[in-house]
Amino acid sequence: MKTAKTSSPEVCTTQEAAHILGISVSSVQQLVEAGIIEAWKTKGGHRRIPLTAVHAYKATPGSAGDAGEHGRSHVAQRAGNGRTAVLVIEDNQLQRELYAKALASWGLPLDLVYCENGYKALLEIARSKPDVVLADIVMEGMDGYEVVKTILNDPQLRDVSIAIASSLDKDEMAQRGGIPAGVVFFPKPINFDELRGYMRACCARREREAR
Repeated sequence: MKTAKTSSPEVCTTQEAAHILGISVSSVQQLVEAGIIEAWKTKGGHRRIPLTAVHAYKATPGSAGDAGEHGRSHVAQRAGNGRTAVLVIEDNQLQRELYAKALASWGLPLDLVYCENGYKALLEIARSKPDVVLADIVMEGMDGYEVVKTILNDPQLRDVSIAIASSLDKDEMAQRGGIPAGVVFFPKPINFDELRGYMRACCARREREAR
């Protein structure tokens, strides 16, 4: 991110960018820190983002802005169908395939979406607001912890059920801040019987809420 002394009228704040893109402020901050959206800081330490950069990102295929209407339609369609929307964040292709095979075999009313990194996951969360997020912890770039913290810090996502999966031991988990309150932890290799029980509970909760 650049540092500049002045800014032009064609800029916006992080909050304004979030409004334009239809995502949370924290998601915009993550995109800026990753260099995906250009920005700079004023002398006072406030982020300023060129409007051209915001609209360029919005027009990018697969971005939150590009899929905003689709996202709202998706939420509206599943609002009354009693199904549970699950977002799985996993960068290992083999592990994603294992999840897909297991989850599909249980006969549960699940709508599954898979993301291979944290950045794509944030965009998917912003546009579709899943009922359940199952996140790997160790990933390149934005790891699962950052995604989980973003969800926990967003009041609009307080109803999302969160589970994390990792091969890290207890000491390594503690170094990363431990397991956040209200978050379910599954050690790797995954015990799929335990995961099935968790997903059943999430489906039951979704069914109750849909009534």
